[in-house]
Amino acid sequence: MKKVNFIHLRSKLPLLLLVFLLTFSTSILAQDAAADAGANVDIAAGETLFKANCAACHKLDRNAVGPALRGVGEKYDRDWLYKWINNSQALIASGDALANKLFEEHNKAIMTAFPALSEADMDNILAYTDQPKPEPKTPVVDTAAAGAGSGDGGSVSNTLIIGALALIFLLLVIMLYLVTNTLKRIAEANGVVYEKKEKGTPIWKAFIQNQFLVLVVAIFLLLTAGYVGYGYLMQVGVDQGYAPVQPIHYSHKIHAGDNQIDCNFCHSSARKSKTAGIPSLNVCMSCHKNISEVSPETATAEYSKEFYDGEIQKLYKAVGWDMEKQEYTGKTEPVKWVRIHNLPDFAYFNHSQHVTVAGVDCQKCHGEIQEMEIVEQFAPLTMGWCIDCHRETNVNLANNDYYAKIHEELSKKYGVEKLTIAEMGGLECAKCHY
Repeated sequence: MKKVNFIHLRSKLPLLLLVFLLTFSTSILAQDAAADAGANVDIAAGETLFKANCAACHKLDRNAVGPALRGVGEKYDRDWLYKWINNSQALIASGDALANKLFEEHNKAIMTAFPALSEADMDNILAYTDQPKPEPKTPVVDTAAAGAGSGDGGSVSNTLIIGALALIFLLLVIMLYLVTNTLKRIAEANGVVYEKKEKGTPIWKAFIQNQFLVLVVAIFLLLTAGYVGYGYLMQVGVDQGYAPVQPIHYSHKIHAGDNQIDCNFCHSSARKSKTAGIPSLNVCMSCHKNISEVSPETATAEYSKEFYDGEIQKLYKAVGWDMEKQEYTGKTEPVKWVRIHNLPDFAYFNHSQHVTVAGVDCQKCHGEIQEMEIVEQFAPLTMGWCIDCHRETNVNLANNDYYAKIHEELSKKYGVEKLTIAEMGGLECAKCHY
């Protein structure tokens, strides 16, 4: 049996004890530092910083341009995360294995450097991303209110009421017929004889014999037919209020209203061409490549969050976008948009002349488009409506040398200081028809 050298072991005890104390104290200090860091973080500030700096490329629970960030603070070393967030490309260039691995896994997408973020800022962001995923809220539905307020329930109850009233009316008619027959039989049984009235001249015969009355009625019918026919023909091609259902629901209220996207961002050709144009789906994807769902606050009583998210998925299917892989599949589907505003072929209208030259707002012809959930034709777009606008609108002479040259002569001719479009030739037939 091997003997233990107690003298040698005793000489080593102070050193072993010192190592143990240093290790234990380091562990305690590290735990205290972590606890202090956790106590000093500001999750609300982290959320603000995340939305301002990270949300364009990252989501918490799914991949976007970059990976999902839920729990990223617990997944990687904190000092390494500081370096990565401050300057990821410098960390990659240094040959860091983990940095290069992440760079390759995410299609070599270059992450924006954030040198201005302090370690405290990054701790706040990581504290926000490390929050547990909230449980989905189960909507509480008031069945009584839903039944009373739903369109289907209302229509069913109305149908039942109308049906019941019709049945009661029919029963009353039948009862009246039966009572009348019964009374006649009783009268006949008791020998009661009804005097038969002599038949007078039929109404139609009396009407024909009265030539003045025939003439008046004929004139009235002709005038009525002419008035009704003229009114009907004048409405041909007038589609004011037309609001078709589109294959992909697009809310101008959310885009132009809530998010204040300029109309010309999507309808860019309105500034330089005849037509406003239908925006390419690539324009939609410039935003929706990263926006695959709406916030819960966007939902309304009529359109739920799930509805809007489903419409975004229709967009992805049309352009062939794989959200998980963050790449285009190459499989596209045409979107058959339904045209809303459509002038006759013989009427010429130039958007650039009105939008760029005249400075007419979109709302002048299209209504408060920023408040429309479903777009409808606001104006009648008739010839009379256009002429009235030309008669009321003054010519904008600012930075317009062409009109400035003839403005003085025409203003003397008409005796006015400002000239309307009509006074500048806006009522000439060839302006819109040629």
